[in-house]
Amino acid sequence: MAAQTLAGPAEFALEAKKSRFLAKAIAVESPEAALAWLQQAGDPQATHNCWAYRIGGAYRFNDDGEPGGSAGRPILAAIDGQGLDQVVVLVIRWYGGTNLGVGGLVRAYGGAAAECLRTAARQPLVEWCEVELVCEFALSGAVHGLIEGFSALKLAESFDEHGLRLSLRLPASSYEALALRLRDLSRGAARLTRSETNPA
Repeated sequence: MAAQTLAGPAEFALEAKKSRFLAKAIAVESPEAALAWLQQAGDPQATHNCWAYRIGGAYRFNDDGEPGGSAGRPILAAIDGQGLDQVVVLVIRWYGGTNLGVGGLVRAYGGAAAECLRTAARQPLVEWCEVELVCEFALSGAVHGLIEGFSALKLAESFDEHGLRLSLRLPASSYEALALRLRDLSRGAARLTRSETNPA
């Protein structure tokens, strides 16, 4: 099955022995983006802000003062258990006066994270590639019209003695079809070269 990520932000709240837990989750493309979101999504007034993220092979979790292994690891296990990638989950706890014990914490943190992710809208993870397109001036209008139909994102555009030069980011699955259409449009004169591939 193709990897999936979240289609938008998700939340889920639960209560355990008067402690309130709020799980929040979003899709992120990098550890830096995950940490930046955690910085602003946490509640400094809460007892604990525990979290985990999974971005490809990179993952991290934090118990934020809870007993080791009772919060961050169960949150990460919930992400992996739901088969999601490029996701960060924060579970905020407001202490209710009764200790839950390590087992209770694992169930509360892991349960809140798992339910938040289980009920969230999902979308397939798209693998992107960066390409360079070179064509003569006369084709620039037709080329711009063509790339719009391929969900391509224009990163840079310049003109030189060879004509138009475009740097694009497009779904890797569209690369071959775009190359073919360009060849037909330009009778082989336009060039499309791939620079790098990365999931996003």
